[in-house]
Amino acid sequence: MKKSISELIRKSIETKEKLADSCLEQIEAIATLCITTLRNGGKLIFCGNGGSAADSQHLAAELVVRFKKDRRSLPALSLNTNTSILTAAGNDYGFSTIFSRQLESLAEKKDVLIAITTSGKSQNIIEAVKKARKLGVKTIAFTGKKGKAFAKQCTLSLVVPETDTARIQEAHACVGHIVCELIEQHLF
Repeated sequence: MKKSISELIRKSIETKEKLADSCLEQIEAIATLCITTLRNGGKLIFCGNGGSAADSQHLAAELVVRFKKDRRSLPALSLNTNTSILTAAGNDYGFSTIFSRQLESLAEKKDVLIAITTSGKSQNIIEAVKKARKLGVKTIAFTGKKGKAFAKQCTLSLVVPETDTARIQEAHACVGHIVCELIEQHLF
């Protein structure tokens, strides 16, 4: 078992090394857009499915509550958290609308949607990005190697150079924390 554990840790490290080698410009651009959005009175809106839903909620909480610094709350929310809205939209309009329907009522042009999907194939995430574009909302994709076509639909993107879902999610969490830390450094 120790050999497997060591190998899995090394694979996670390798994925993060790939990020450091090939994604610094994308991460910087994403952090800059988030900082600018918050400075200009906008909010960060997150969405995802499964583990990416958990990442969505996690990152929104880091911004609303705090990451490392005691500071004022920042406007961020996850579209994954209201089960009544999710189930009503899913039941009445279909699962593909659960995020786009919420964006209709919550998003403003000064906001940013951060859409998290390891595969880039989640229809409800794709529909959310389409709705955001119609509303004039900038979009950021967090995806993996197979999500390149999805990433092209967004204003900015982080494409983790990996196909293993677990490694992609670990990289998304890492970059999410980096962005939160940069936001706090620059705004406070």
